[in-house]
Amino acid sequence: MSNRTSNRAARAFLVLAAGASALLGLTTPASAATLIHAGRLIDGVGDKPRPGVTLVIVENRIDAVRAGLVEPGPEDELIDLSDYTVLPGLMDMHTHLSSQQGPDSYLNRFQQEEADYAYKSAGYARANLMAGFTTVRDLGDRYNVTVALKKAIARGDVVGPRVYTAAKSIATTGGHADPTNGWSEAHAGDPGPREGVVNGPVDAAKAVRQRYKDGADLIKITATAGVLSQASSGDNTQFTDEELKAIVETAADYGYRVAAHAHGAEGMRRAVMAGVYSIEHGTYMDDEIMALMKERGTYLVPTLLAGNWITEQSAIDGALPEVVRAKAAVIGPQMIKTFARAYRAGVPVVFGTDTGVSAHGDNAGEFALLVEAGVPPMAAIRMATSGAAKFLGEEQRLGRIRAGWLADIVAVPGDPLVDITAMESVAFVMKNGVVYRRPGETGGL
Repeated sequence: MSNRTSNRAARAFLVLAAGASALLGLTTPASAATLIHAGRLIDGVGDKPRPGVTLVIVENRIDAVRAGLVEPGPEDELIDLSDYTVLPGLMDMHTHLSSQQGPDSYLNRFQQEEADYAYKSAGYARANLMAGFTTVRDLGDRYNVTVALKKAIARGDVVGPRVYTAAKSIATTGGHADPTNGWSEAHAGDPGPREGVVNGPVDAAKAVRQRYKDGADLIKITATAGVLSQASSGDNTQFTDEELKAIVETAADYGYRVAAHAHGAEGMRRAVMAGVYSIEHGTYMDDEIMALMKERGTYLVPTLLAGNWITEQSAIDGALPEVVRAKAAVIGPQMIKTFARAYRAGVPVVFGTDTGVSAHGDNAGEFALLVEAGVPPMAAIRMATSGAAKFLGEEQRLGRIRAGWLADIVAVPGDPLVDITAMESVAFVMKNGVVYRRPGETGGL
């Protein structure tokens, strides 16, 4: 039999088989779609919203974005958000899902077990998702609980955002993120690279490799002192140039980017020169560092919400240890002033809140603070959508409403371009094609 005859026979067989299946009722119907009627669409990249748009969702992806409010087919589900502004799922690039600051935070380290932190992290993850944050970056946990949390969310065991985690952050002895700061000598011991505490380049490289072994997605270092650690300085430098070089170079070997907590100028300068990917907080950033960050493409994650929170707490007797309270009263107000200068100077900025300092679920409060500092509302929204996706290297699947992208979609009442606080009232949440919150619901699934 010739190839041509064989091909004709094969085609004929397929036609007959299809006809027989139809007669027997065995045909597979086209996949039903979910249609979302958006009264106003902010797609994450455009400068202006689009009125009256229909999003077609098939399985976990956006199949089409159509002008007008398209009628659904008989098998389709319609979600009517015609009274809402629809946006891409929001992305917070600085969270701490394993904890939440409160009066017992310092005592909890002695009283709570690993399982306690794990259970609480599940609740905190849920709060982030219900607030519209479908993707987060976690920058420092306890007991690597966010590594397990990330896997549990991906399996569907736990409801939460998509997580990129640094696991335990890396510090120096006595530095911010040394987990034994404030402990008595009898309890403090001498934590090392496994616990995220390093002294010297060899330790530094080993700590990065330990994070790889633990299952982290990136590296977080504390390049300077911090506000909430029980140490007198809030901004002194905490890594040598050699240690920073070892961290950044070893991280690059594993495909890791490095995020650097930094308040003080010198520690920030060293971190930028060493090649870190982002500066978190940036409180005392000067003109030289701004120019360096622009030149090198180093991002600033401003975390204004955390600065605002610690300022409020510093005014309350007993809310913070006295050594912390003194730092908070000074550093908090400075953060928004420095950020406003950095933004005007053109430093690359991405949305991040340090949630876990402030309460989980309040993340969207950062938008109003960004706008207060001079960021136009649409630019602030892009920082938390397409800008954050690019920052993560996920711009081909996250951060925008576009055909082919993952169906991470949220909706808020009113117009956030007129009143940015509308971002704090998320009424609808879809992540990866699954609806977790609908208008009128308080808790979702």
